Amino acid sequence: MAQSATKDAFEGVVPGMTIRVHQKIREMNPKGEEKERIQVFEGFVLQRKGGLSPSATVTVRKISSGVGVEKIFPIYLPSVTKVEKVKQAIVRRAKLAYTRKFKKKLKEKPLA
Repeated sequence: MAQSATKDAFEGVVPGMTIRVHQKIREMNPKGEEKERIQVFEGFVLQRKGGLSPSATVTVRKISSGVGVEKIFPIYLPSVTKVEKVKQAIVRRAKLAYTRKFKKKLKEKPLA
């Protein structure tokens, strides 16, 4: 059942949207104990691939210290706990690869 909860988290996410993805990360501390925390990745959705198939993904991009960082999240990833929608830009394409070199700011519209 963890899969359907994750799919519902990415429901309504479209290219051009800025989202925050909350993901569980497991780490080992110096004593060797396993520790779990939530890591937040906030970025711009470049594309969504695969529809609702088991291999469907969402590509999210952010700029960190002047360097572009992209992460590809499978929509059925069990470690994704929550997806928050921050804002929506006005875009006319489904795949926004051109925004990697795009310097202008995109216009925003209210979240529906």
